[in-house]
Amino acid sequence: MNKLSSYFFWVPNFITALNLAAGSMAVFLGIEGQLVWAACCIVAAAVFDFLDGMAARLLHAYSEIGKQLDSLADLVSFGLAPAAILMSLLQLAMFENIRPLALIEASPLQWVFLLSALLVPIAGAFRLAKFNLDTRQSDNFLGLPIPANALFYASLALVVELGNHPAISKIILSRFNLLTIMVLLSALMISELPMFSMKVKHLKWQGNQVRFLFAGLCIVLLILLKLYAFPLIIISYILIAVVSKLAA
Repeated sequence: MNKLSSYFFWVPNFITALNLAAGSMAVFLGIEGQLVWAACCIVAAAVFDFLDGMAARLLHAYSEIGKQLDSLADLVSFGLAPAAILMSLLQLAMFENIRPLALIEASPLQWVFLLSALLVPIAGAFRLAKFNLDTRQSDNFLGLPIPANALFYASLALVVELGNHPAISKIILSRFNLLTIMVLLSALMISELPMFSMKVKHLKWQGNQVRFLFAGLCIVLLILLKLYAFPLIIISYILIAVVSKLAA
């Protein structure tokens, strides 16, 4: 770290702290069943996660403590927070409402069902540990990025709470569907599936074709489907990676 950078190293760390604060609020709100606000906090955490990296690059303010702090914040914001949302969604699937004392009142089988949500932060922790040690992931990713995982659960919460299509909410709140989503996304996080990063080093078409096409697809989906576009955007991101892997 040069002398100028030493004056600004706290800037990205402060933004990372905002990520952690937003993620912590998402956990509290998700457990209480405030799914819309919990989802909004996850989105805010994702914005801060993007900005802290940008600030570190612009200010050349990289530090080892910043790297460790970023992983710790991500585990809360994108591992534990979506698990809190998932647990509330599982309660809706089981009891048709969110009950603060659900674990105390639940049967042993219901306990297992609700606590299965803990697979999300466990897989997220392995994902982050792998990312920190894997030098192959400097430009792109191997496995589903943990923020994308969290944004998918946040999008499901928004569709269930704000959507006006009961049939879609019923599909999401199927116990089988929720468990299948949880297992698949957790497996993808720790997989070796190559996935592109949205970080652009320049605005030229060459080298950014997939990123620009994906961004265009996102815009089209948002215009056509509005709220319902959000989970489809994450699904599209995963499908593009799968198709690219099969075509390679």
